[in-house]
Amino acid sequence: METRPLGTTGPQVSALGLGCMGMSAVYGTADRAESIATIHAALEAGVTLLDTGDFYGMGHNEMLIGEALRSAPAARREQALTSVKFGALRGPDGEWGGVDGRPAAVKNFAAYSLQRLGVDHIDVYRIARVDPGVPIEETVGAIAELVEKGYVRHIGLSEAGADTIRRAAATAPVVDLQIEYSLISRSLEQSILPTTRELGISITAYGVLSRGLISGHYTRDRRLAANDFRSHSPRFQGENLDHNLALVDSLRKIAEQKGVSVAQIAIAWVLSRGEDIVPLIGARTRERLTESLGALDVTLDDADLTAIEAAVPADAAAGERYAPAQMATLDSER
Repeated sequence: METRPLGTTGPQVSALGLGCMGMSAVYGTADRAESIATIHAALEAGVTLLDTGDFYGMGHNEMLIGEALRSAPAARREQALTSVKFGALRGPDGEWGGVDGRPAAVKNFAAYSLQRLGVDHIDVYRIARVDPGVPIEETVGAIAELVEKGYVRHIGLSEAGADTIRRAAATAPVVDLQIEYSLISRSLEQSILPTTRELGISITAYGVLSRGLISGHYTRDRRLAANDFRSHSPRFQGENLDHNLALVDSLRKIAEQKGVSVAQIAIAWVLSRGEDIVPLIGARTRERLTESLGALDVTLDDADLTAIEAAVPADAAAGERYAPAQMATLDSER
């Protein structure tokens, strides 16, 4: 598998990373054995970047990855790079309690993550959302101290706006920004992407299939569990869903002409945006993993890209990517 750099000072990683969140939370029940088998299959296929958050399933996701790494062949385990988000506060009932970016909290979160993952260092460490009550310089400075002590290799950011990115990069080297990016989520193109490119910071793009919405597998009559994020996501509701699935139908026609799946063409589009962008695929099963990896074999020429963007223009999606309360927490949208 081809590799791409994480920033100008970060490691080379596989062209696709594996986002493991759905194996523990957000999209309903997942099968533990299949999740571990999927991580193993991804490593075997050459995927090196495993992305998680310490609050995914309240630590469950990190422990799952730790188990998968311990049971993987040594050569595959050694190639794995961990990307961890921290800072989101949760209650026993799963309620959200904001975000904590204080230096003491940063080090506390890291200590628990190292234990759950069963590793002696985290490759990329980042706060999940910018803490509005703590200067980003203090949060990044605390991660920099962890880098100096060998507990973290590289500093990342998540859902940060252009000004915050500049301030963070002026504090310590930042290799990567994680942010949602897909055919129907393109707001970073306005000011964030030009900023990261100016500063030599890469993008790890999550939500490349918009939580399954543009995967080609989502249907209007699908019934969602109460604990499924999509059950209250604006893009999956009522007329918004009808509108968005019509966009998928337009994309499907292009995919069929190329003999590939909708998911593959959507991932290939993100891959085409630049060598500094690494899409995270959120496969929860080996079947979906295999489909997503097939995007690496899809070549999009200028005519394909023109057709894709005519079928799904920028800002064509109906509904925000999060509910209003969650949108308000995104520094990247301010």
